[in-house]
Amino acid sequence: MFRTAGIRTLRTPVRSPRANAFAERFVGTIRRECLDRMLVFHRAHLETVLGEFIDHYHEHRPHRSLGQRAPLAMAKTKPRISEPDPAQLRRSDKLGGLVHEYRLVA
Repeated sequence: MFRTAGIRTLRTPVRSPRANAFAERFVGTIRRECLDRMLVFHRAHLETVLGEFIDHYHEHRPHRSLGQRAPLAMAKTKPRISEPDPAQLRRSDKLGGLVHEYRLVA
């Protein structure tokens, strides 16, 4: 099936537990933080949900290995604010309220 589509498959090396560690961690994160908490009705719904979660994962979700910053936010150099003014915080809901993203307004 893959050959007819022009996709080349790569086999995982035998007895190498770290070969798929990043992919397994990412899939586990999607499952725990997103898919275990919602009911997916069909393939189009799944693709929409995954697309929105991946955007959240790369743009807003804090990562411990990056100093609690998102991967795409690493290029932006913003000063850290330890005690933000609650009047300046804005929340936007993603995935029907499953995920909340916060930002400061000027």
